[in-house]
Amino acid sequence: MASTRHSRGHSATPPPTFMLPHAAHLRHELTIKRSRFIATAARVDSLTAARDFFAHVHAEFPDARHHCTAVRVEGEIAAQPITRSSDDGEPAGTAGRPMLGVLTASGLINAAVVVTRYFGGTLLGTGGLVRAYSDSVRQVLHGAPIVRREPAQLLSVTVPYALAGKLEADLRTYGFEHINARYTAHDVQLQAQVRTVDGETFYQLVAQLTEGAAQPQLINNTHMEIRAGKIALIGSDS
Repeated sequence: MASTRHSRGHSATPPPTFMLPHAAHLRHELTIKRSRFIATAARVDSLTAARDFFAHVHAEFPDARHHCTAVRVEGEIAAQPITRSSDDGEPAGTAGRPMLGVLTASGLINAAVVVTRYFGGTLLGTGGLVRAYSDSVRQVLHGAPIVRREPAQLLSVTVPYALAGKLEADLRTYGFEHINARYTAHDVQLQAQVRTVDGETFYQLVAQLTEGAAQPQLINNTHMEIRAGKIALIGSDS
């Protein structure tokens, strides 16, 4: 559990935000009465990135009848995400809106999903379309890995060559794994990305490990993404 001590120069942190990892590219296919519903989901960090993602999927399946979409990205106010959806020729309210509802229920932000439909010759009706598009999004997101974005600090610790290797190893042993070493002619600068809530612990640990010979310096405030498990979504609304 994260430390409850206040880190240097920061007040209470906002609640975490959950996202897909940057490398995530998810796909799942359903066949319902010979219609194929191909769901593709990805991390996007802006509406522009979402449009590029939609265009990529459309180019991958250029002969499909429908490419219905939904997206949620962060707005200027974190509590009010920007959302968009499209039925792309399906009856109004039967595709994009249900897809967006499932995406919202998943808790994800900065995510987009396309459901590509190849028509199988049988009309599914309004209720059937809502279920098909909703289930497609549930299935593509279920079990997907997620990350949590948290406020962080980029800190620098400058030490002699003789101390650098052991200090880096010891810091990693205590769970500080995001460390890069920069070598100069005279010393080594260890740059560590540390969650803001763990900042005070890091300061104290460096002082202890170097017997007071080194002290972290703040480079800037940033964010880091922490693995946070997987999405769990129920099955069909049958």
